[in-house]
Amino acid sequence: MTRTSLARRQLVLAGAASCLGLPAARAQAAWPSKPVNIIVPFPPGGGTDAFARPLFAAMGKNTGRQFIIDNKGGAGGTLGAGLAARAAADGYNYFMGAVHHAIAPSMYPKLDYDIEKDFTPVGLVSSVPQVIVVNPQKVQATTLAQFLEFARRNPGRLNYGSAGNGTSHHLAGELFKLQTKTFITHIPYRGAGPALQDLIAGQVDVMFDGLGSSAAHIRGGRIRGIAVAADKRAPGFPDLPTAPESGVKDYKVATWYGIWAPKAAPREAIAAMQAEMRKALNSDELKTTWTGLGTETPNLWGDDFGRFVSAEIKRWAEVVKSSGAKLD
Repeated sequence: MTRTSLARRQLVLAGAASCLGLPAARAQAAWPSKPVNIIVPFPPGGGTDAFARPLFAAMGKNTGRQFIIDNKGGAGGTLGAGLAARAAADGYNYFMGAVHHAIAPSMYPKLDYDIEKDFTPVGLVSSVPQVIVVNPQKVQATTLAQFLEFARRNPGRLNYGSAGNGTSHHLAGELFKLQTKTFITHIPYRGAGPALQDLIAGQVDVMFDGLGSSAAHIRGGRIRGIAVAADKRAPGFPDLPTAPESGVKDYKVATWYGIWAPKAAPREAIAAMQAEMRKALNSDELKTTWTGLGTETPNLWGDDFGRFVSAEIKRWAEVVKSSGAKLD
């Protein structure tokens, strides 16, 4: 074999070797190569939807692929969580849960999933303070002090709607009653969306809601915000006072939302999902949207998000015990 033909053969072999490496590289770079399914375990119109829809719309626009939101409401978000835990772990199925899923282990004695063992934590989407909101036609109070005065003079007359038994809305209401020594009747719904609609319609008097789902209705005057359950006022709502500055100093409750994948999902797909989430969350468009919903852009990913969830499970177990909250 001549030196020239040998050189040509080496070039051909090198080209073939590089081609052999292309499919794997392309497979990684191509995620998502088909629609991505997101189980949201509540009906449309609640806080989870308020953050899920703009996030996944932005991710769909960036990738040119569909991110399909599949609302599976029921049992305080635990029904959808169970379905998500059993979904195919192929990198194309995800679950957008919430603080409710850190509360559920203390409220539901028999869950068909384990949020810490059956999922891989992907990242935090948002964390917003709870807000006390009332129907302005049924409740005349415009401040927390006025609301408390009425509630104490009329025990049992007011009722509050929640996204369901064992949700943060439920626990926030029970904690409020415990700290303020008031009695307000709990009315559970199948999600924050239906509860909010009944609050607007005057079927219930008050909600202890995540600010994200109440924000548009507060701005539209359909409901009235009287206090946020946080140390500082919420971005986008500088005129809405906090519960501590309104006299209930220890009332602090946040609703957070996050993404998980079924436990055995490929690491490469999860990493790609995280990269696309970061890109969307750090865009000017979503930063503006998040501010309008009363929150800031989070930065908690993977194992760090998992440790946060574990700490929340322990914290809410203590709240459940001290408040005496039970399934109605």
